[in-house]
Amino acid sequence: MKTKGVLITFEGIDGSGKTTQLQITEQYLRQLGYDILVLREPGSTPISEEIRKILLHTKGKIDPASELLLYLAARTELVKTIITPALEKGRIVLCDRYYDSTTAYQGYGRGLDIKLINQLNRFAVGKAIPFVTFLVDIDYKTSLTRRKKVMDRLESEPMAFFNRVRHGFLEIARKNKGRVIVLDGRQAANKIFYEVVNCLKKKLRIK
Repeated sequence: MKTKGVLITFEGIDGSGKTTQLQITEQYLRQLGYDILVLREPGSTPISEEIRKILLHTKGKIDPASELLLYLAARTELVKTIITPALEKGRIVLCDRYYDSTTAYQGYGRGLDIKLINQLNRFAVGKAIPFVTFLVDIDYKTSLTRRKKVMDRLESEPMAFFNRVRHGFLEIARKNKGRVIVLDGRQAANKIFYEVVNCLKKKLRIK
């Protein structure tokens, strides 16, 4: 099925269930005949995957500014080499995290200048703007029950950090109501997906 290339992103704090929603969305859209490309941030290119290893390691701290620039480097590489060409070919790109995560984690979470982050995000992605973003919202304590036992550097951050990040995501949603759809991550996965499907039917005009 041919369609105009669109980028759909999935956001939320670690353990929210966003990756599960991306996976079942992929299955749903493939069954309808859409040409789907699934990506993750940071990662999905050889260079970006190497940057991911640096960002998520557990061997020491990374300065917040360095962390920000590493995420932006990984994203720029991904957009230039994979996302933009895929959109130009009319594919639907599903991405597990995108620039909203940088705003939430490095801006609200780390306390870096959000105006600057927004400018850098725009520079990194160019015209590759999400068509729709699904934010799976969940509280920190519930998210902990869903995480793997061995956590990476970011997952190991304290509750106060994740509370700031969650607040950041909700602020982003409030400021981008036309693009960001907030989903209650406490619900069962099938109930959340029902809301995703209803939204996609309207956005993609699926009958």
